[in-house]
Amino acid sequence: MPEVAGTLRYRSPTGRWVIAASVMGSSIAAIDATVVGIALPTIGRGFDVGVAALQWVVTGYYLTLASLLLLGGSLSDRFGRRRVFSVGVVWFALASAACGLAPNVGFLVAMRLLQGVGGALLVPGSLAILQASFAPEDQGQAIGAWSGLGGFATAAGPLLGGYLISAASWRWIFFLNIPVAAAALALTARHVPESSNPAATGAVDLGGAAFAVVGLGGLAYGLIEGPSLGWSSSTVVTSLALSLASLVAFWLTERRVQQPMMPLGLFRRRQFSATNGVTFVVYAALGGALFLLPIELQVASRYSPLESGLALLPVTVIMLAFSASSGRLASRIGPRLQMSLGPVILAVSLLMLTRAAEGRSYVVFVLPAVVVLGIGVAIMVAPLTATAMASAGSEHAGVASAVNNDVARIGGLIAVAVLPSVAGITGMSYLHPAQLSDAFRAAMLVSALGCAVGAAVAALAVTNAAHDHEAGTECLHCGLDGPPLRTRAGDGAP
Repeated sequence: MPEVAGTLRYRSPTGRWVIAASVMGSSIAAIDATVVGIALPTIGRGFDVGVAALQWVVTGYYLTLASLLLLGGSLSDRFGRRRVFSVGVVWFALASAACGLAPNVGFLVAMRLLQGVGGALLVPGSLAILQASFAPEDQGQAIGAWSGLGGFATAAGPLLGGYLISAASWRWIFFLNIPVAAAALALTARHVPESSNPAATGAVDLGGAAFAVVGLGGLAYGLIEGPSLGWSSSTVVTSLALSLASLVAFWLTERRVQQPMMPLGLFRRRQFSATNGVTFVVYAALGGALFLLPIELQVASRYSPLESGLALLPVTVIMLAFSASSGRLASRIGPRLQMSLGPVILAVSLLMLTRAAEGRSYVVFVLPAVVVLGIGVAIMVAPLTATAMASAGSEHAGVASAVNNDVARIGGLIAVAVLPSVAGITGMSYLHPAQLSDAFRAAMLVSALGCAVGAAVAALAVTNAAHDHEAGTECLHCGLDGPPLRTRAGDGAP
């Protein structure tokens, strides 16, 4: 039976099992988000579909995940983190199995939408379980282990996925989730203590969630189908109009409900708004670029799926090696320099990626850009994440983390919907190497410009002031996705 929440020790056997369950659950969602990109050319050829269908394979997942992520966190606090996490794991596994059995691309997109729902239930609970289960003095170590192991799992996903695509079928990238989910579910039932937030009362913000889904769904549909149907098409115009009306309704709903899914008052804080503005622009630029990169490598440069999966491995290695140091530096000098410099370096890396189609040599044409990309990510991500949460105050750290995560995913969703058509990739043109390479270069230039805009926003709007820090309080963090841990000077314990 699980032990009592809030009492687990990091070095205890049960504590290690709780971390393992949390990592397994969050990893299936993180791995799935990255490995599907490597499979897109194979899926496109197998179903004989154009780039719009492939966009939906990606945006379908992000649509429901981004729309329901905050609601998933709210349900977790209210009905029990272990219970909602377990439901999310089961849901995700069933949807994964259905994705692997998809007879056509329409069915695959529908199941990807359902996968996003499962992800929205399990992702918030993964970290909340650690915070609620471990004794306060052991939470820092537990979250650090979660970040490191999750990073390695995310890095291994594209490698294993690339191998499965080459050796068997793209369908196995979805079937792979099933045994991992079963192990996570068994460990959760046996070792994870149940916890909830007694203060989580009042009505669940179902209205806000519904308006968010319709608003983002209408926007994604209009942006993806506009190039093929025509921007004046009644279907596209109706979709975009419905999106606008739903997003306005979402804003009005979040203003009046007692416990909103997205507390709009946080955006009145300059540091919080500026940080999320940088997040939106930079993650949109990266999301669009990394959606197209595996397609470019496989179609134009003739990489195998495994080789394209290996291409971005240096980014993960550099991030794991230097993110914690980057976070410690930002805590001493303030976040503005790194949040301004990081996007500039990312812009340079995207400009370097315009050479990716000039030859097949990975070392000459791709690796230098990927290394620079990893340096930019390592410089920027930890200060950005920590600043987004610290600027909201310790009482809102969890909500601020979810909002920042959501903003990043929405940016990526919109970029994947827009960037291909802006660059000139429509219909089946992605299967023609020369056309694809010309459009890919244009896309990298647009993405680099987006990163430059993010750097300008950070330089002008982000401050180095210790917003909402109490006197004598130090802000620590795990360097990846974990929230900051508050410690009073002299206490020596998180």
